[in-house]
Amino acid sequence: MDQPLFLGVDVGTGSARAGVFEATGVMRSSATEAIQTFRPDEDFVEQSSEDIWRACGVAIRKALSSSGVRGEQIAGMAFDATCSLVALDRDDAPVTVSPTGRAERNVIVWMDHRAIAEAAAINRTKHEVLRYVGGSISPEMQTPKLKWLQQHLPESFQRSARFLDLPDFLSYRATGSESRSLCTTVCKWTYLGHENGGRGAWSRSFFEQIGLSELLQDGARRIGSEVRPLGECAGLLSERAASELGLAAGIPVGVSVIDAHAGGIGVLGGGLQGDANAFDTRLALIGGTSTCHMAVSREARWIDGVWGPYYSAMIPGMWLTEGGQSATGALVDHVLQSHALYAPLLAQAKARSTSVYSILNERLAELAGSRGDPGVLARELHVLPDHHGNRSPRADPSLRGMISGLKLSATVDALALEYLATIQAIAHGTRHIIDTMNRNGYQISTLIATGGDCKNPVFLREHADATGARVLLPQEPEAVLLGSAMLGACAAGHFSSVLDAMSHMSGEARVIESNPAARAFHDAKQRVFLRMHDDQLAYRREMQVDA
Repeated sequence: MDQPLFLGVDVGTGSARAGVFEATGVMRSSATEAIQTFRPDEDFVEQSSEDIWRACGVAIRKALSSSGVRGEQIAGMAFDATCSLVALDRDDAPVTVSPTGRAERNVIVWMDHRAIAEAAAINRTKHEVLRYVGGSISPEMQTPKLKWLQQHLPESFQRSARFLDLPDFLSYRATGSESRSLCTTVCKWTYLGHENGGRGAWSRSFFEQIGLSELLQDGARRIGSEVRPLGECAGLLSERAASELGLAAGIPVGVSVIDAHAGGIGVLGGGLQGDANAFDTRLALIGGTSTCHMAVSREARWIDGVWGPYYSAMIPGMWLTEGGQSATGALVDHVLQSHALYAPLLAQAKARSTSVYSILNERLAELAGSRGDPGVLARELHVLPDHHGNRSPRADPSLRGMISGLKLSATVDALALEYLATIQAIAHGTRHIIDTMNRNGYQISTLIATGGDCKNPVFLREHADATGARVLLPQEPEAVLLGSAMLGACAAGHFSSVLDAMSHMSGEARVIESNPAARAFHDAKQRVFLRMHDDQLAYRREMQVDA
């Protein structure tokens, strides 16, 4: 008898991906399809739910075809996606969220920062709910975005019969079930998952205080009247969705999950055999366009500037703490692509069938020579990586990036050093988050890294050396896809729980130890990193003068 196969579908910022997995966690095949992104103005980032659904279908068909798997062989599936906001009317047609008025642009992408003022206004209420988002709500979350729509596009706000987190849109489109995920609602919508005996509840006083109480009318149907935990079946794949995705109708579809949280599910269980007591020492580092830092504990831990604690938002019955950096892979790309030498470097990389990152990594190794550790090359070059604000632990979207130590040079070597210093800055941001979490009850000594950034050996080495932690690489590099497939396996009843699936489908592949000889260097780097933030605030105070 053929072993069961499970499908994970991941919608990231730039693409939709699909992966076919065996019950052991081995991936048979995967495929990717790009999705469109629109930027009508500074801080505005938009997408189309129809384009995203199209891309899911293309990626699924490619993944099935490349492994010779038929759609009817898939025993269960689940979706993960970025925590973007989707607006639909009562007929499920897209409702514009764009100042352009384009109807197809009905998704406010997670990284969109149009709602900074609305987030600040919500934070000034100091409502009790804010304790569960690290004390300060982010413009990347949904209530500030909803408030922006209410104030700036009132017709769209009123016409929207459903506001969904993107993962929930995907499971809704697949099954027709209007249930929402405890993961999305708790982490991005201020749903209180620990209330009502663990079934959760919306805070009416919070929505009244911020002027969005109308969203709780009719049992909160526009934002979710039924909220379900991860590991359950959201519904069965409909005939229409099966035709659009190239699958068989009736496949169990798991409750959806945010992409980073799928990655946490995919990596945190490796080697633990379900031992929940060991989670206090582990942090999942999900590195891509942004980076998320996921840890879980048996008890709630309130940490200023770090999102959560979120009850049952990733592993049912456990509290999630979530740190993050708003721009990591996106920041490295920005540093490279805005440099005058990027175009010729890209041409060279294509000619060699390699990447710009590989060429720069090679050059850093050459510059280090017999000195060994290339990290010390950035001794006099320092970056504060808050170009897109600071998510954790500062929780200040108004912060901006800084760089100190530039020379009058535009060579490849100068770009290589700026690239290195940027990666180091991201690693020191991770250290700042870990130090903050460890002062509040965690004992994190191991990072389990996955995502696009974690395919870069310089990124991994600098994170190990900057934090002093071991870095574990999972057995399956595509851990986000694996996490979704695990939820598909749970939906199909193949595993009894999310923890059961984690213990059977994930494992460790390689360990990167930190270099003790680099400790003093990175301790000094961390002091500079923290001082750059203080310096930026000092500059602001100095400039508080009338123009």
